[in-house]
Amino acid sequence: MNISSRVNEISESVTLKLNAKAVELADNGKKIYNLTAGQLPFRPLPEFVESIKGELNFLKSFQYSPVAGFVDLRKKIMNYFEKSRVVSLTESGVEFDCVLSNGGKHSLSNVFASIIDPGDEVIMLSPHWVSYPQMVRFYGGVPIVVTSNIYNVFRPSIEEISKALSSRTKAIVINSPNNPSGVHYTKEWMEEFAELMLAHPDVSIVCDEIYFELYYFDPKPTYFYQYKPELLKQTIIVDGISKTLAATGLRLGWTIAPKALVRAMTKIQGQTASGANSLVQRGLIEFDFDKVEEYLQPIKDHLRKNSQIVREKFREANLAHGWYQSVSAFYYMVDFSQTPMFEKKYKVESGPQGDFSTEICEIALSEYGIAIVPGTDFGNPNSARISLVLDAEAFSEAITLLCKFLTA
Repeated sequence: MNISSRVNEISESVTLKLNAKAVELADNGKKIYNLTAGQLPFRPLPEFVESIKGELNFLKSFQYSPVAGFVDLRKKIMNYFEKSRVVSLTESGVEFDCVLSNGGKHSLSNVFASIIDPGDEVIMLSPHWVSYPQMVRFYGGVPIVVTSNIYNVFRPSIEEISKALSSRTKAIVINSPNNPSGVHYTKEWMEEFAELMLAHPDVSIVCDEIYFELYYFDPKPTYFYQYKPELLKQTIIVDGISKTLAATGLRLGWTIAPKALVRAMTKIQGQTASGANSLVQRGLIEFDFDKVEEYLQPIKDHLRKNSQIVREKFREANLAHGWYQSVSAFYYMVDFSQTPMFEKKYKVESGPQGDFSTEICEIALSEYGIAIVPGTDFGNPNSARISLVLDAEAFSEAITLLCKFLTA
């Protein structure tokens, strides 16, 4: 059977490959510390669960929703967006709407399908989420990556972003708080970015805000459109319940955007997936979003504590020069190039001769029992992403082993 060329051009997930190996090793009796998790190991808010339970008696909860989602919930989500970001969508000068999809990933796919024509360039900031370039290529676009590194705390230079913009640029993707670095861009960065984008009114800004409320060090994340509300008219906001409500498996995300784009996304979704999960939607209609902040406090404390474990373990292992402070989401990027292990095994006088992320992660798993995600697919060579969600005792053991590996 022949497979389409567009599918053959998509890379296989190294993460899934390593996860499969980690499961196999664990099944064979090896102790594995899984630091790959992109989800919180907590139950969702009891009020949210009860709200879903309360909908089980209604026939409508088991039937199709409108393709774009229930109107009451879409309005509620837009109201919460305005309240939590302290902005007014009406200040944009265009009419906004919201479309609900099967998770944030589905929302992003619909966005790229709706705005990209073959050959269009989409700028993304490295380290970036693994699926951005794959989605862009799938729809015929060209990913243009602007890099950053540990020295600028993974905040790309505005000057470099300006150089990347061209007449072929269709969109730029902003992911703050960021997966995989665990940082969010500063107020000063967002203000500079806003000034830059004012000069490029035809470029759409895809703002992936799925981790917005998961910050555990002040100041909280802010966005360019809060400083220049007129930029809202070219902004596409993607969010969902996966991270803030610890509900990755319930698959509900949304896009808030100018109405013309929402109409286009709804048309695509109507011919592919139809409406998102009706039961979860109706549970959210009755749910009080203001409870999220209180729910997240112990989770933030947990993430903060684990980030401090990384700091202390790196300091004790004399790896402090390769450390930075993560402040949000639940990830941390380990820069292999700043470690004795890398110096001994992978560096020559002219510097590293390629990206050894996958090889290093495979050794960490097979020899030390630590499952981590190679930085290759995040656009950050010779690095790996670790998740901060493991319980503190096991996490401390894992980081001790990781430091032993990095200093071997």
